[in-house]
Amino acid sequence: MIAKSAGYQEIAHTADWELEVWAPNLSALLQEAASGMYALSGVHLGEGPRQSYTFDIQAGDAESLLVSFLSEILYLGEHKALAVDQYKLVVEGNSLHAELSVAHLEYIEKEIKAVTFHNLNIRSGERGLEVRIVFDV
Repeated sequence: MIAKSAGYQEIAHTADWELEVWAPNLSALLQEAASGMYALSGVHLGEGPRQSYTFDIQAGDAESLLVSFLSEILYLGEHKALAVDQYKLVVEGNSLHAELSVAHLEYIEKEIKAVTFHNLNIRSGERGLEVRIVFDV
């Protein structure tokens, strides 16, 4: 079996949801984390034209950049009823420039309230960068 160079999987957690994510670099890790978050919550996109949504984030470290990025995506769903289906992410140090293709959010099966810093630590591992993210539900 060939190992995936990037991906995510749900980790059993007592009260919240936990996601393990891995990727070869930080921009790919951010994208996989967003895809995993959407998979956990059961996001369903509507049909129709896509819109562009662009933003920049400055953070003190990679973990803060990850939390800020995922929080921005949660905000899109909660306040604008939009979800991302394509990503163009440029990471330089602890700065992110995101150009996203977004679609109408048809519905979410299970709501995520927040992305947490609980035991958050991006580290180098066998699969590249690896992190476990805990979501408050």
